[in-house]
Amino acid sequence: MLCQIVLYDGFDPLDVVAPYEVLFAGGTAAPGALRVELVAAEGPRDVPSGAGLLSLRATAALDPERADLVIVPGAVGRFDAPSDAYTPGHEDSLPALLGRALQTRLPALLKKGIDRPGLTTATVCGGSLLLALAGLIDGRPVTTHAMGRDMLDATGAVAIDARVVDDGDLVTGAGVSSGLDLGLYLLERELGPRIAHAVEQVFAHERRGVVWRATGPVPASFRADVPPQDPENP
Repeated sequence: MLCQIVLYDGFDPLDVVAPYEVLFAGGTAAPGALRVELVAAEGPRDVPSGAGLLSLRATAALDPERADLVIVPGAVGRFDAPSDAYTPGHEDSLPALLGRALQTRLPALLKKGIDRPGLTTATVCGGSLLLALAGLIDGRPVTTHAMGRDMLDATGAVAIDARVVDDGDLVTGAGVSSGLDLGLYLLERELGPRIAHAVEQVFAHERRGVVWRATGPVPASFRADVPPQDPENP
C-alpha cells in the first residue's frame, strides 16, 4: 500500500509530520504492507511551509494512478476572511495560501484521485477546505478546524463537529493535532487494530473521540426544548 502525503507552498508542517510518522511506524510494524512518501504536484522539490517555519523535500510527484492513499494537509497562516485573500497585506493568510494552491495542478490531480475507485483521500485540518474550495466534496460529510467549519459549510460540504470523519473513500481530521488520530485510525482501518495499537504505544498517544460515520440511528436531540423523536412517527 502506497501513501502519498501532499506538500504545497504554505502547508502546515504538523499536518504533514504527524500522519507521516504514524504511518511510517505502521509500515515498520507491518513490513512490506505500507510505504509513505512526500509528494508535490510539480514533482520532486523543496516545498516551503507557511509562516516561514521550515521546508520539506517532496521526493516524488503526486500520482493518483499509483497511490492507494493520498493525504492532504492544511495551510498555516492567519484565518482572515476569504474576501481578503487578494488584499495587500493578507498574502500569507490561510485563504490566500489555499487560493494559490488552487491555481496549480494540484486540484486536477486530487480530482483524479477522488474519482478513482480504490483510492482513499484523507485530509488534516484545512486540507478539507482545499478540497471543498476546489469543488471536489460537495454534499459530503467532513471535518476541519473549528474556525473553518462555517467556511466549509459555505462551499457545499457538510461540516461535522468530530475529531475524525470517515465517509468511505474520504477520511478527514479536524484541528492540526488530529493528524495523529487520523494516522492511527487509518492504520486500524487498513492494517488492523493490532498494528494501530502497537504504534499507539510507541507514540504514547491515545486516539481521541469517536470516529463519525453516517451509519446507525439518528440520535434524538439532547436539547431540553426539543421533544424526542417518535420512532414510529418521525
